[in-house]
Amino acid sequence: SNISKEIHLSVSAVIERIRKMEETGVIKEYTIIVNEKKTGNEMTAMMEVSLEHPKYFDDFAEQIQGMDCIVSCYYQTGDFDLLLKISCQSSDELEEIHRQVMSLTGVSATRTHVVLKTVKNIYSAIRRPE
Repeated sequence: SNISKEIHLSVSAVIERIRKMEETGVIKEYTIIVNEKKTGNEMTAMMEVSLEHPKYFDDFAEQIQGMDCIVSCYYQTGDFDLLLKISCQSSDELEEIHRQVMSLTGVSATRTHVVLKTVKNIYSAIRRPE
């Protein structure tokens, strides 16, 4: 009912629009946003990764699936092939994650940046009709 008030539509109209967005794949899933610090993960870092050759991409992507501290992975253009978002408890844990990533087949280099403060954190940008 809060959404219906905000956009001046009936509750049933809002429910129908949400259902259509789910059916067409506009809404893929529902999730929660976790306060990382409340879980004990005091540190966020971004790690750029270079692969020796694109043939290593699939194996790399598969291997990081089991690394829980890597919360996002983006294949990108630029000097590095991949960008990893890491959420961990300490610099010691980050160092261990770095060692694990460097030991993966095909990884040739990394560059890590520690996040000092998150200024904005949204998961998608919805363009509103004009």
